[in-house]
Amino acid sequence: MSSTSARGARTRRVAVLTSMVLLAGATQVLGARAATSGTASGPSAMARCAALDGTRIPASAMTLPTTGGRVTSASVVTGAVSGTTVEYCRVEADLHPVDPSAPDIRMRLALPRDWNRKALMFGGGGYNGTVPDVTGNVPFGPTDRPAPLARGYATFASDSGHRQNPAAPPSLDGSFGVNDEALRNFSAGDALKKTRDASLFLLHRAYRAEPAEVYFAGGSTGGREALVVTQRWPKAFDGVISGYPAWNNLAEALDLGHLTRVLSRPGAFPGVEKQTLLYESVVHACDGRDGAEDGVVSDPDGCRFDPVTLRCPRGADSGPTCLSDPQIKAVRAMSSPFRWGYRVASGESQYPGFPFLSGADMRTPFLGFGTTAPADPMPVTSGYGMQYWDQWVKYFLTRDPGHNSLDIDPRHPGKWRARISELSTVQDRNNADLRPFARAGGKLLLLHGAADELVSPRSTNDYYERVRARVGARTAHDFLRYYVVPGANHANFGSPAFAASWDSLTALEQWVEKGRAPANPVVTDAAHARTRPLCEYPEWPRYRTGDPDSATSFVCTR
Repeated sequence: MSSTSARGARTRRVAVLTSMVLLAGATQVLGARAATSGTASGPSAMARCAALDGTRIPASAMTLPTTGGRVTSASVVTGAVSGTTVEYCRVEADLHPVDPSAPDIRMRLALPRDWNRKALMFGGGGYNGTVPDVTGNVPFGPTDRPAPLARGYATFASDSGHRQNPAAPPSLDGSFGVNDEALRNFSAGDALKKTRDASLFLLHRAYRAEPAEVYFAGGSTGGREALVVTQRWPKAFDGVISGYPAWNNLAEALDLGHLTRVLSRPGAFPGVEKQTLLYESVVHACDGRDGAEDGVVSDPDGCRFDPVTLRCPRGADSGPTCLSDPQIKAVRAMSSPFRWGYRVASGESQYPGFPFLSGADMRTPFLGFGTTAPADPMPVTSGYGMQYWDQWVKYFLTRDPGHNSLDIDPRHPGKWRARISELSTVQDRNNADLRPFARAGGKLLLLHGAADELVSPRSTNDYYERVRARVGARTAHDFLRYYVVPGANHANFGSPAFAASWDSLTALEQWVEKGRAPANPVVTDAAHARTRPLCEYPEWPRYRTGDPDSATSFVCTR
């Protein structure tokens, strides 16, 4: 089925507009693709903006159970979006739960005057709890191109059904997990579909038209959410960008719990200076294997490094120039697969661990090891993953805010084993059969940084291989591309070795709307003014000859 015919098969569309002259200010035909690039409904939408305030969103507008919703504010805003002045209608709304004790879903829309007749939903991060910036960009987005709203996209997002405690570290408040409906809204992704349906209802109220295409983009938790929508609602989005997705959320939580316990042992935690030593030693050992000594290890799977080479004399801690035996054991635990010997309902049995380049990066200690060893109570200076585990134990697993998360052994959870299995059914979004999404004409771009210190790139490699095995390599290539960016870390946090920047949205548009799949894409290092070929996994860029800062000097290889 061609890309055009597949898109026409979607139930939410009506006929493709074949011939019509668009008059300025004319009302758009519902569901029709625009025949010109400008907009006729934008000025009218601005005029109707204030009238959206107080609009009731009927429960029937959403395919999942709610008790409806209401617009809490709507106003015209004029402001700078990625260097471009944009006039748009900012709409705030609440979607009400079925369980009266559950929190509302707070959502936000930005409806531009110069609408391009497309819509894009943003995913969240961590435990969510705040509405993502609807004026922002896609994961690893380009620094030299406008953000989606500045391109004319109607954008929308939600807090996924709970509100972050302002006193908690950003995206690290899991207290909502004590409520089942809030837990499903977040972990199973129910809030995604509710937000999407309500947003299209309000978008139609404003523009008197439906978008020709609807896209989704998210990273980390948002990357998992991107995979959730492809798995659960294959006709809801035409194209999806999934960055560094935490798709096996329960499996990773168990690994994080194991690592938290390891790092909390006496003498096991490597301080920041030792983390620096480890990172620089790995780069020194493996950097030149791709043909260029540039601080970027392009083939982390081919990097062979044994932390025992940094062992202190007799294994005792003797300062920042070496690692003690307990620290070597902790480093090896972070880079090794973590397996548990009991069944969980999702079918997962292990988490693949992190490459040595991940948690040891001195420039992002908060995301990797942190600067303080885990303890009870959990320090806010411990690693992000350790704090994530602590919240998960207190509010998802035990639902006891006073529970010491260090007391839970993921290998031998005892009485908590049944609860862990139950949680896996909503947290591990591991359905690899994406054929319904492919049949609907959907396209998926999957991205991950090879030096990610919070979500292992190995886990995304695993999911990609599962999809190929389930649907077949040829079918997978018809709708899926997966790229691993050497040197890139989690969401370009801090000062990564390679600050990935790629216009994935334009690539996705070309694929969805014109049937042109990405061909020889190039990723820019926004921090160091250099480019590299964006190689389809399992290929990686090897230096050949010429300017080492130019993508043309590299070739994708295995």
